[in-house]
Amino acid sequence: MRKQELAAMLQGAPYDALMLTSEVARRYATGFHSSAGAVYLSAKQAVFYTDFRYAEAARCAVTDFEVRELGSGASYAAAVNELIAQDGVKTVALEDKALTYAAYTAWADSLSATAVRLGDGLEKLRVCKSDEEVGQIVAAQRIAEQAFDEIRNAIKPGVSEKEIAARLTYLMLHYGAENLSFDPIVVSGANSSKPHGVPTDKPIEAGDFVTMDFGCIVGGYCSDMTRTVAVGHVTDEMQTVYDTVLHAQLAGIACCKAGVTGRAVDAAARRVIEQAGYGEAFGHGFGHGVGLEIHEAPAVSSRGQSPLPAGSIVTAEPGIYLPGRFGVRIEDMLYVIEDGCINLTEAPKQLMIL
Repeated sequence: MRKQELAAMLQGAPYDALMLTSEVARRYATGFHSSAGAVYLSAKQAVFYTDFRYAEAARCAVTDFEVRELGSGASYAAAVNELIAQDGVKTVALEDKALTYAAYTAWADSLSATAVRLGDGLEKLRVCKSDEEVGQIVAAQRIAEQAFDEIRNAIKPGVSEKEIAARLTYLMLHYGAENLSFDPIVVSGANSSKPHGVPTDKPIEAGDFVTMDFGCIVGGYCSDMTRTVAVGHVTDEMQTVYDTVLHAQLAGIACCKAGVTGRAVDAAARRVIEQAGYGEAFGHGFGHGVGLEIHEAPAVSSRGQSPLPAGSIVTAEPGIYLPGRFGVRIEDMLYVIEDGCINLTEAPKQLMIL
């Protein structure tokens, strides 16, 4: 799938070949998901090594790379060293950002060529999504929205946060997801002030906000959405906070386009919350990139100094959190284009009182 793009990284690079050993990078390169394997690419060879568990399936699915089965008791390093010898490779790039220090040094010590850092070349490739990648993310998002449409019928006093989280999990898998992007966040009442709170046995009560942050995976690609709904009734302050978060999100979305920094998008939303007097209650960034990983480049926060590239997909998820009382977050996914962005999320986001 990606051989030509990856091969282009070899042109003028300070390495003769590259190896991809992390699960995400292997899937990006080959389109095949496995828990074990190694991709080797040089000017002469493109090989995907995996073991007996995956070899048959890989041969059916992988087209750009020659699939070779690692023999029982053999090591990936020994197999790759044979390729290195055949190609006369002197330097091999390893994923310094994805591997632990121990894993990087273990590979470096076991290879017959000099190991060098791959750097952010792969990250730059992954940040701009192809039409196929966008389609997978949209498909995952539609499944999540289908689950959201149905889960609203289950949100009522007496039902626990854990029950809603379990039901969301079932619904996304039932409607076709291959897996979840992450464990669903379902928090209610005072628990909703915890941005990444874990679902508990707490029963939902009348007057609660219920915040649900969830997503699923299709074709390896993640979706991500958050909706906050109310049960029974809301106070004036709850309505004000909700409206503030929504207006902040819309301000960030209006600012989001190719060439604008993530920091500038974050600032546009943050100003709305600060002007409403809740600046200290918004302690995380406006958003993040989404793709094969639920959190990837580019950053859409105060740390996002780089311009957003056209073709990237980022989240828009401001929030206000009042400890011990309640919190609100609203999250969509945006496809960044030259003159703006396309909102990939179709779920309604005006306050719903169930």
